[in-house]
Amino acid sequence: MSDTYKQAGVDIAAGNEAVERMKKHVKTTFRPEVMTDLGGFGALFKLNKDQYEEPVLVSGTDGVGTKLKLAFAMDQHDTIGIDAVAMCVNDIVVQGAEPLFFLDYLACDKVIPSKIESIVKGIADGCNQAGCSLIGGETAEMPGMYSEGEYDIAGFTVGIVDKSKMINGSNIAAGDAVIGLASSGVHSNGFSLVRKLLLEDAGYSLQQELPELGGRLGDVLLAPTKIYVKPLLGLLKEIEVKGMAHITGGGFIENIPRMLPDGVNVDIEYGSWPILPIFKLMQEKGSISNKDMFTTFNMGIGMVLVVKEQDADGVLQYLRSVGEEAYVIGRVTEGERIVTFTGAEV
Repeated sequence: MSDTYKQAGVDIAAGNEAVERMKKHVKTTFRPEVMTDLGGFGALFKLNKDQYEEPVLVSGTDGVGTKLKLAFAMDQHDTIGIDAVAMCVNDIVVQGAEPLFFLDYLACDKVIPSKIESIVKGIADGCNQAGCSLIGGETAEMPGMYSEGEYDIAGFTVGIVDKSKMINGSNIAAGDAVIGLASSGVHSNGFSLVRKLLLEDAGYSLQQELPELGGRLGDVLLAPTKIYVKPLLGLLKEIEVKGMAHITGGGFIENIPRMLPDGVNVDIEYGSWPILPIFKLMQEKGSISNKDMFTTFNMGIGMVLVVKEQDADGVLQYLRSVGEEAYVIGRVTEGERIVTFTGAEV
């Protein structure tokens, strides 16, 4: 049966080898609540509900989009899994949730065990950064569905927060401070435009060393998405955070309003943080307006927080003490749930 299936393009033995290779990486993520090993039909996770007065489960799912095209071109697969985790866990931590576990879905044209191991190791690295367990997943070999050497990856996470500690932005008010946490690069959004601007139109090579970027273009673009979970969960134990926004697809313009109640805007002070060189390069080469840049990319800020004005210094001090670059980047003003800018036309 397996030989016949192999002739059709599905290698069961290679799949089994890939599972064995990934086990050591997966097990590094296991929290005490994990009740099953890999290989079962379902993964079991014991909920320590006694730690919570009124526990609420928070879930999120996402992928990494066409950033995968760069991983294929660079033949570099050990960090794309971090991106998959980051896109999910950063989305749920903004509501105050601690990620508990993660599951992945990996589909490819052909299972190459060493390559699958590299991808899953990245997922495990991301889970360790977020403090959640990689408790299961699916690796699907699908000949004819993907071009040679290509794959797709997506993930799903579940977290938990006490109902009384949920963050929903409802008490954000005019006068509050807006804090930005630095991104590690482009993260995992906007790569269709990135590829068009830099590779197709400007004619750069991913292998090209660009002095203004401090390294190879491909390495800068593949820098994994920063995972903000542990610094933010630590901060929430010390200082009240009124609202948080993960700056993903839609940039500042579309993501910041998602945390705002009626009656307020966020006014961003342009120039209050360093815009990364990769964004300046794309804007220059594509002659792109500020508005389009801030509607597409994170522009060097991957997470935005709203706190009381009097708490801003304490927030900055805490975040910097745990290794995060953070800046006061604006203020909450009266308005209609939009983002405005001071210091530049956007």
